[in-house]
Amino acid sequence: MLVETLIFGALAAVGALVILAALMPREVPEEAVPWARADTAPAPSGVRDLTAQPFQAFADRLSDFRARKGKLTLAEELARADLKLRTSEFVMIQMALLVLFALLGLLRYGFGPQFVSAGVAGCLIPMRYVRHRQRKRLKAFNQRLTDTLTMLANAMRAGYSFPQAIDSVAKTASAPVSEEFGRVVREMNLGAPIDLALANLVKRVASDDLDLIVTAALIHNQVGGNLAKILDSISHTIRERVKVKGQISALTAQARASGWIITLLPFVVAGFLYLITPGYFGLMLHRPAGIVMLAVAAFSIFIGNLMIRRLVAIRV
Repeated sequence: MLVETLIFGALAAVGALVILAALMPREVPEEAVPWARADTAPAPSGVRDLTAQPFQAFADRLSDFRARKGKLTLAEELARADLKLRTSEFVMIQMALLVLFALLGLLRYGFGPQFVSAGVAGCLIPMRYVRHRQRKRLKAFNQRLTDTLTMLANAMRAGYSFPQAIDSVAKTASAPVSEEFGRVVREMNLGAPIDLALANLVKRVASDDLDLIVTAALIHNQVGGNLAKILDSISHTIRERVKVKGQISALTAQARASGWIITLLPFVVAGFLYLITPGYFGLMLHRPAGIVMLAVAAFSIFIGNLMIRRLVAIRV
């Protein structure tokens, strides 16, 4: 038993070292078109590159599969979350967490369903973090969008062209607006037409408000008109919508918090009980009556959470 524990501990340490190697700081090259970061890099150098190289082929196949399904590739997902990782490094982190969690489950519960569940949970954690980063970055971008529109309109009234106004915003605005508009400027400097650069911006950020702004700018680029006045009108509309969204969010905050607490509390308590005393909780998993009760409880929790989310989901 001691030998097995040492072996599992050593493998878990190797998994942790792989994760640390993937997270070591390193500059990641960018290309103008397509907007996602490049996966093809020069010959590997350093611990991070040498460690991630074996995962590149699997990352490419996974990206191709996602593209055929009409989803964003891994490179596009990472770019949208502003994570300075290559797809091979991201897959390496997924595999390392899979091995680490699976070994911990094997060490705690032995070979069984818990071993598989722990590995799957570890593999899913990195993508959940990417989704969290995407939501957080989109929220920060939308909060600064009205001020960005005001800056664009003022720059155009001062005599700047639209590309020059974008450059001015990239230099003076705060992140993440400055970062995204800076990429637009770099793409145009490398020869990409403004239509393509703005389309890449919308694809990176995935903001409905930004899509409206870019559509107005592209129409202005084709037919002309007073773009500064149009931007002021869009800014007023977005500002009012953000105000209404804030009021709705404040009024429904208690209901949303209650819904998540009621949903997660049974699973958290059950997880702690099973982690601390598996034998005490194991009766629910080894008897038909216990399995039926757990299934009914999970279904009831799902229905309750769905009803609460539908009640508080007010679109503006």
